[in-house]
Amino acid sequence: MISGMDQFRATNLECWEERADVHAASPDYDVDLLATDPDLLSEVVRFDRPRLGAIEGLDVVHLQCHIGTDTISLAKLGASVTGLDFSPSALAQARDLAARAGVAIRFVESELYGAPAALGTTYDLVYTGVGALNWLPDIAGWAKVVAAVLRPGGRLHLREGHPMLWSLADPRPDGLLSVEYPYFETAQPSMFDEPGTYVATDHEFVHNRTYEWNHGLGQIVTALMDAGLSLTMLVEHDSVPWDALPGMMDHLGEGEFRLRDRPERLPHTYTLQAVKPR
Repeated sequence: MISGMDQFRATNLECWEERADVHAASPDYDVDLLATDPDLLSEVVRFDRPRLGAIEGLDVVHLQCHIGTDTISLAKLGASVTGLDFSPSALAQARDLAARAGVAIRFVESELYGAPAALGTTYDLVYTGVGALNWLPDIAGWAKVVAAVLRPGGRLHLREGHPMLWSLADPRPDGLLSVEYPYFETAQPSMFDEPGTYVATDHEFVHNRTYEWNHGLGQIVTALMDAGLSLTMLVEHDSVPWDALPGMMDHLGEGEFRLRDRPERLPHTYTLQAVKPR
């Protein structure tokens, strides 16, 4: 018998497997330009770069790397990079993109909680980001994984959708922001059954059901502290790199969107950094 948690994972994997090739073909990712322009970085990494700092010569692991656009961007900055994801189709696209871009990247297939064993080594920098943590049921377990794959003195860099944003209902006709979903981690996930995906495509998908978990900001910070890491940065941002509330947001350029009406009401994303003691 398949456990509930295994079924949640299997359903989510079906969703990502069906979307990997579509994402790679979408103009929103523009993988051809990323492959052919050695100086081009993904919009996500361009946003992160001022806080990320110089990473040339560092050993970096990108957890939940999907089709590898950010992974390849990190390699273009001079890091030695490993990408990890649980989707074989996403990793196939990532390997193809890396080959076309002429960057040497190790890609490893594993679900997040199996990362320490699958990777078999440690790193100077763990990089993970937007739209990653909401697929994980246990934030304390995630923090232990981060600590396990970091070398002493190593650093975590995370930019993620803010848990307040994840808790909001879909846009309402009256334009009000309405809290609909859990802010805190819950034992049971929220279930969504929605066609389409977050990039431009005419593809009609079969697998549309997903299971997701929110994690409060305090829960995330506490989990990292309990895992032995020291917080060194926590910055909340008033923009997010996708149209999170369609019809309510303005496109700012560089892939960032912001709430049109009084954006100061809502933390859209945050950047967190933490260090493993030497």
